[in-house]
Amino acid sequence: MSGEPRRRALIVGGSMSGLLAGLMLRRHGWRVDVFERVESELAGRGAGIVAQPHLIATLRDFGFDTRELGVAVETRRILGRDGQVTATQLCPQILTAWERVYRALRDLFGQAHYHQGKTFSRFTQDAASVAVTFSDGETLRGDLLVGADGLRSAVRDQCVPGIAAHYAGYTAWRALIPEADLPPDVLRDVFPYMAFGLPPGEQFLAYPVAGPDDDLRPGHRRLNVIWYRPADEARQLRRLLTDTHGVVHVGSIPPPLIRREVIDEMKAAAERLLAPQFRAVVRLIEEPILQPIYDMTTPRMAFGRVAILGDAAFLIRPHVGAGVSKAADDAAALARALDAGDVESGLRRFEAERLPVGQRTVAQARHLGAYLQATRTEEEQARAARHSTDAAVLAETAVVDFLDA
Repeated sequence: MSGEPRRRALIVGGSMSGLLAGLMLRRHGWRVDVFERVESELAGRGAGIVAQPHLIATLRDFGFDTRELGVAVETRRILGRDGQVTATQLCPQILTAWERVYRALRDLFGQAHYHQGKTFSRFTQDAASVAVTFSDGETLRGDLLVGADGLRSAVRDQCVPGIAAHYAGYTAWRALIPEADLPPDVLRDVFPYMAFGLPPGEQFLAYPVAGPDDDLRPGHRRLNVIWYRPADEARQLRRLLTDTHGVVHVGSIPPPLIRREVIDEMKAAAERLLAPQFRAVVRLIEEPILQPIYDMTTPRMAFGRVAILGDAAFLIRPHVGAGVSKAADDAAALARALDAGDVESGLRRFEAERLPVGQRTVAQARHLGAYLQATRTEEEQARAARHSTDAAVLAETAVVDFLDA
């Protein structure tokens, strides 16, 4: 009824998942506040992402002009060690950047109910409401709490303590190269495509994305580069994460602290293993990002009046290109499930729908990445043989058709 008070949702986490959940719930009649612990804007995070059809449809429904979302690419190709094309496949997609999507969502949500510098401390709940306390001592009460606070989710940790991310057995070297800096052979053979190099047990990937400030003008865009390389956890990963001062980092390492010798070894490997066009790209990398690859699953997503979604529930290896798209689908399912009935029963419906999807997506990403791992079980060895062929890499990378199977 129009005279009834609007239900209130409190969302912890102001990145992609939190904004998507907030926009969806607001569209379904909720009063929504989003709380982000970082005081400044979340600019500069991540690099290139594939805009999957569900994400594009979601943004379009919110009123965003998706014609300006990213760079359209029609074809995928693999370049052999000699620089010749060994395989191609048509696969039209929009390739965009994390910042482009985040800024679109941030602008759509607005400033009035987006609260920065708010660190979640704990929650309590009863049959009527949920109360959230922040580190500054403020306590707010609502009908629903959504934990969208990523891999190290404090909301999840209160609901199901002790869930840890699993290291996949390989790392990714990442970089963004200005289009204007690329030599002619790279502009011709690499930039217009999603281009792969496949040294044994490794994967090099490059594709175009928008330039700084979402610039899509030819000549002002960037090449997104990812090179997956195996590294065993006990020895190689520890060495990679040891910084210029001898400090061993956990989980990631700030790019300025990566040791020069480690970067030089990566560049020397490029000269041995990659096509000439990719070697030219690697030579242009000045300050790469080193990203150890992890994944994580949770056994539950609903806890009374509390739900978790996005990376707080399932951290997915990058190969399926489904992280942001899955967050959008999580948010849509959450809002639908809460349309009818009370919050707790609605969250149970949400969990029943989305928990299997998260489990299936993590499993698919593990299958696609098995051949990159430093060590493999017999089952993973079999998966590696199936998913590491040229045809499989072209057909399966960053494609989410498996969700409809």
